[in-house]
Amino acid sequence: MRDEEGSDWTVRERAPGSAPRVLVIGAGVAGLSTGCYAQMSGLRTRVFEKHVLPGGCCTAWSRDGYLFDYCIEWLIGTAEGNDAHQVWRELGALDGKTIKNFDLFNKVVDEDGRSVTFYNDPARLQEHLLQVSPGDARLIRSFCRDLRRFTEIELYPFLTAPALRTVRERAALLRTVLPAFRLFWRTAATPMHRFADRFEDPLLRRAFRNIFFQDPEDFPLLPFLFNMASAYHGNAGFPQGGSLGLARSIEGRYKGLGGTVTYRARAEQVLVEGGRAVGVELRGGRRYFADHVVSACDGRTTVHGLLGGRYTGPRIDKLYSDLLERPGTLFPAVVSAFVGVRGELPADDAHSTTYLLPAADARELPGALQSSLVVQLRSRYADGFAPPGKSVVHCTYFSDYTYWHTLRRTDRKAYWARKREVADFVRRFLERLWPGVAGRIELVDVASPATTRRYTGNHNGSILAWKAFSEADDIAADLVGKDRMALPGLRGFTMAGQWVGMGGLIRAASTGRFATQYLCEELGVAFRAWESTATEPWHTGKLGRLPQLDRRPFRQNTGA
Repeated sequence: MRDEEGSDWTVRERAPGSAPRVLVIGAGVAGLSTGCYAQMSGLRTRVFEKHVLPGGCCTAWSRDGYLFDYCIEWLIGTAEGNDAHQVWRELGALDGKTIKNFDLFNKVVDEDGRSVTFYNDPARLQEHLLQVSPGDARLIRSFCRDLRRFTEIELYPFLTAPALRTVRERAALLRTVLPAFRLFWRTAATPMHRFADRFEDPLLRRAFRNIFFQDPEDFPLLPFLFNMASAYHGNAGFPQGGSLGLARSIEGRYKGLGGTVTYRARAEQVLVEGGRAVGVELRGGRRYFADHVVSACDGRTTVHGLLGGRYTGPRIDKLYSDLLERPGTLFPAVVSAFVGVRGELPADDAHSTTYLLPAADARELPGALQSSLVVQLRSRYADGFAPPGKSVVHCTYFSDYTYWHTLRRTDRKAYWARKREVADFVRRFLERLWPGVAGRIELVDVASPATTRRYTGNHNGSILAWKAFSEADDIAADLVGKDRMALPGLRGFTMAGQWVGMGGLIRAASTGRFATQYLCEELGVAFRAWESTATEPWHTGKLGRLPQLDRRPFRQNTGA
């Protein structure tokens, strides 16, 4: 029996002499990356995706000519000459695209209007911070000195799976790490909260926590310094086309390599025979077979849904039976409010600003976890996000998934009322920032954590899965380096994506590379990869037809 495309995917055994078959569940960045590298290595692949678009969380949607870009705030690997950039070039992710770089990472404004701007240039940042708080000179110089040292280090170990690194590769990594070992150790061991609490100025104590827009809590200094240093070198920019543009480019690369993506194809179970994964059954009962199955979707769905919880061990049990529901283990979910505005926005405002809210304002944000609101002028990130003469603003805040999930499940009317409250608050807040703008707001589109869960399947609506520098981080590292991204007692199966490689798009993409390297070793096939040579300029037409997530945008009553 052969399927509708004339291939042998519905046949249990592949034809003699044909290339090994690999089925991939999930067309997010990790799944498409796996498909690309497997195709380059001479394997035959097919990707199943439950939704109608690639990308998973790396997505966007449209409304009345506006493009609401959901995921990327900065992308590691946008500058040439490093391993992260090589991964994106191999995947075709940046083909024909321009990159937007900003001089600052974020700006923080308190309730009284005092502000701190986190410039990426260490010298400029130091000068600015000393003007804000001369009394904190010693601590300011210490932070900027560390940032300056990070700008001198290039460490992007994304090309070879940890267990497969050669002696030469390990030696090269040591040559990079050892001279800066004390810097890495000290900044990784110093929590940002503890560091920030040493400032005399109350604004600096709060602002430093929000360099990453909102306070991730429990993060040490290291990731802040690393990412600001990357941005200083133009290696944490924003790619033309944004989130969905990145996913579409990788999808195009994958298809160009001969791969197949099937959309509206929800996997129901991984088929197992004799302790080996042999295929996938989709909703509706249709079965497809392969020599290897890669799950690049939600981790809990994979372990306890597709595989019924039958293949676990101490590490998997620790993650999914203990840590998964423990507070602070997952990166928080967010509420997003996209605002379409007629006309331009103030030219002197930062592209991204965190506003620290008075308690009374914070109470008006449904399900808010912190007293802050992030306002990003997304029209400045790339062309095409708003119709000519119009602008897009993206307002976000960390929010409690259970709050929104319970509302949506038990009281849909109340759920929509809370979303309207978000829209109304954003209108009022933006009017206070830019008097007169409320009359120019055409629509506000609100996505809740429940939206994220429904759209992507990510547990508790978490965009970045396990929180870095948590207990889960060490366990996930062992899943990649020691367990080779496999599950105990199950052959022919691999997990890829942020639930094993941690959050961040470059990490997701690298897990696809690692998964293929492990697979090639298992099959005795040479791993191969090369950069895409496509040069056609990117344009928004390549995004294709875009979805609408919740079909109730909250419009401004203009009488039109």
